[in-house]
Amino acid sequence: MNTSDDKDAPLREDIRLVGRLLGEVVRTQEGGEIFALIEQVRKLGLRFHRDEDPTAREELEDILSHLSRGGAIQTIRAFSYFSHLANICEDQHHIRRNRAHQIAKSDPRDGSLALTLSRLAEGGFTPDDIRAALEHALISPVLTAHPTEVRRKSALDREREIAALLTQRDRGNLTPQEEADIEAAMERAILTLWQTSILRRNRLGVPDEVANALAYYDYTFLEELPKLYNMLEDALGADPASEPLPAFFRMGSWIGGDRDGHPFVNAEILRTATRLNSEKIFDYYERELFTLAGELSLDERLVKVSAEVAELAQMSDDSPHQHSEPYRRALTGIRKRLAATRNALEAANGHGVPEPYAGPDEFRQDLAAIHRSLSSNGSTGLAGGRLRHLRRAADVFGFHLATIDLRQNSDVHERVLAELFSKASVHENYASLSEDEKIAVLSAELSTPRILVSPFLEYSEETNKELGILREAAEARRRYGDRVVENAIISKADSASDVLEVAVLLKEVGLMRPTDQTLALNIVPLFETIGDLRAAPGIMDQLFGLPAYAPLLASRGMMQEVMLGYSDSNKDGGFLTSRWEVFKSEHQLVDVFGKYGVTIRLFHGRGGSVGRGGGPSYEAIVAQPAGAVPGAIRITEQGEVITGKYSNAELGRRNLEAILAATLEATLVPEAAGSSPPEFMAVMDDLSERAFRTYRALVYETEGFEDYFWSSTVIGEIANLNIGSRPASRKNSRAIEDLRAIPWVFGWAQCRLMLPGWYGFGSAVEGYLADNEDGLATLQRLAEEWPFFQTLLSSLDMVLSKTDIAIASRYAELVKNEALRNAIFPRLRTEHDLTRRMLLTITNQTELLAGNPLLARSIRNRFPYLDPLNHLQVELMKRHRAGDEDDRVPHGINLTINGIAAGLRNSG
Repeated sequence: MNTSDDKDAPLREDIRLVGRLLGEVVRTQEGGEIFALIEQVRKLGLRFHRDEDPTAREELEDILSHLSRGGAIQTIRAFSYFSHLANICEDQHHIRRNRAHQIAKSDPRDGSLALTLSRLAEGGFTPDDIRAALEHALISPVLTAHPTEVRRKSALDREREIAALLTQRDRGNLTPQEEADIEAAMERAILTLWQTSILRRNRLGVPDEVANALAYYDYTFLEELPKLYNMLEDALGADPASEPLPAFFRMGSWIGGDRDGHPFVNAEILRTATRLNSEKIFDYYERELFTLAGELSLDERLVKVSAEVAELAQMSDDSPHQHSEPYRRALTGIRKRLAATRNALEAANGHGVPEPYAGPDEFRQDLAAIHRSLSSNGSTGLAGGRLRHLRRAADVFGFHLATIDLRQNSDVHERVLAELFSKASVHENYASLSEDEKIAVLSAELSTPRILVSPFLEYSEETNKELGILREAAEARRRYGDRVVENAIISKADSASDVLEVAVLLKEVGLMRPTDQTLALNIVPLFETIGDLRAAPGIMDQLFGLPAYAPLLASRGMMQEVMLGYSDSNKDGGFLTSRWEVFKSEHQLVDVFGKYGVTIRLFHGRGGSVGRGGGPSYEAIVAQPAGAVPGAIRITEQGEVITGKYSNAELGRRNLEAILAATLEATLVPEAAGSSPPEFMAVMDDLSERAFRTYRALVYETEGFEDYFWSSTVIGEIANLNIGSRPASRKNSRAIEDLRAIPWVFGWAQCRLMLPGWYGFGSAVEGYLADNEDGLATLQRLAEEWPFFQTLLSSLDMVLSKTDIAIASRYAELVKNEALRNAIFPRLRTEHDLTRRMLLTITNQTELLAGNPLLARSIRNRFPYLDPLNHLQVELMKRHRAGDEDDRVPHGINLTINGIAAGLRNSG
């Protein structure tokens, strides 16, 4: 008997159930003919994918190429919805297996807090050591406005309903009637899903993106982040009367503050984003306070109450029903004061009565008074329930919910300052100065209290917009507290002057004070291209040595954040070189920061796909170079990965726990990730240079490659899909350099080639083995001993398993220029086959995913239903490009994009 198969039996049962219910919905809604067609396509897809039956492929392509527009749409919808339903079943199975391990009291696994704390204890770390490490720590997942998640919230809500019903069905001893009721409810949810438009008809605006992101606070963050804190405190054996852990794990966001290439983000948008975020957390606090007041009906004739709480109770109207219930009255008063604070922040009704809170600290102090009174008067258990959760939420979320980062391109900063300098007669042509000359001008400007902007002069639209958003950031900090905006990120940073320019602009709005040389925000250079990553250590060395920057750095506690870009570096130099240059840059930055006594905080700009730095967070964090995670790390969470990680509370908690566990390990035992011996580094330098040449030769040096990319992928159609509020390219051009990294990676994923995740590796290894007699033994040693190389190979294994060169060949047929097609696609096929062969040789495996049975199972379950979507996408693209003007054609293409992204799960 195959034990693994037995464990997977509930998953197969769930998939069969949702498949059967979806089939019934299709049959009743669309008729028997459409149902029969879909069933035929499904069976052929299974034969083609699982049995490698070439006859099945021919039959499948023949059927799909002759479908009517209406038949194509319904077939696409059926397979797309099945992909989403299969994902739900898979996620529920992960939860099921995790619970089974917990119930069986199995040994804790990597990524769990229990295992990390056990390892730390074995290493001699006490709970006090861990608490001390967290005093100045920051862990922050940052949600970004780069969505490749194209579904509407209405569809996501129905999917969450189906997940809840599967959970209910799985966990209870159900009567036949209860089981029938659940199945009927599930069929209703699937019917609603089928009758709900899965795609947006209009392009999102930034406020829509804010609202979409806020949904995940309801799904996961508001409940699970406080739980995670409490779980850690309990595991450390905290005394209930002791001070809670500091709020080191906090949420971040780019939505509303990221204006790099985004024409629609301005001061009004930032104001809207901060308001919507604040409304979300106030709604939560008010609900919790109302419920808590109902729970704490303690009578002062039966329990003692502190003088603090008795005073707080005076804030509430003396209701005769609550006269002897001081906790209830105190909490009612706190809720009323919170409402007054909300009104004051929103300028709704002025201050009113009672007096608003001056800030979240006052709110937290009132909650702490309730806690102290309960704890000191025999009700510690009550203090440890909803009140504890609410206190922790207030610590983490304040009145602002999430820290919104500002981000802008360095070229914009330079243009704005050039105009300000010119109009203030400081310098007529700042942009033409050398780097040393710019530093001299900027240093002088930072030392004077005079500002450049005059109310009597007119400025360009760009300058007014930039100054406007910085002024709004300053106002938001006054309104919601300093944590609402803490970071100003510089895209395309390539010099020390880029950082000083932002400091001067912050001075113009009062966020840098020259009188005492204090800086209110962290200025964060983002190093994106291969060249930028290589230059980063030298740039930071120069910056730290500047007299003008030293006091500003001191005002930030000698902490400097640096952001590393995985996406653009990949587009610039390919998968292998991007990963290696990020790693090397981190190594060198750690040394530079140590030289100046500066604490490093790295912000990892990762996407969901391997081509954008994606992969399991735990493995990625613990594989960082020693010293690169000193209790502080920020990581972007993007696209459909946000849904995959955080739309389900249990999965969300596990993902948050994994980030916390990894950060603790990487901080306290950085040597656990293993050293990076010079000989290993030299091998990677060699491989990287070979891969870089191979990648650049294809993408940037092959004549016509740009046309091949636009013709053989769905990139043109993606640019028109309503997946975000910003354009696909930074400029109005088709150049690869100007294309944003998301559509670049997403386009290759849709055609199942996944080029950004593997191209160049095979040639690099083949060349290395040819030039080194013991090369294979060396690479196998790296794979056994070096976490960096292990993580790299694991990512490669995953992305190759999702690559399908046969399906990719159908997309190549979309390239009308036969000579161009024949010049490029065979190179792609050859490099793919070589990369696959080299990976299996190094890992000594006979097939992909031999060491990852969970992903292998997932692909086996889902990909037979994915292949028909690719075939239909190609067919509809042919019709669209041939001039078919029927609206159902582009709509069908958009549906296939959605379905394929769902099947791949990490394509953006």
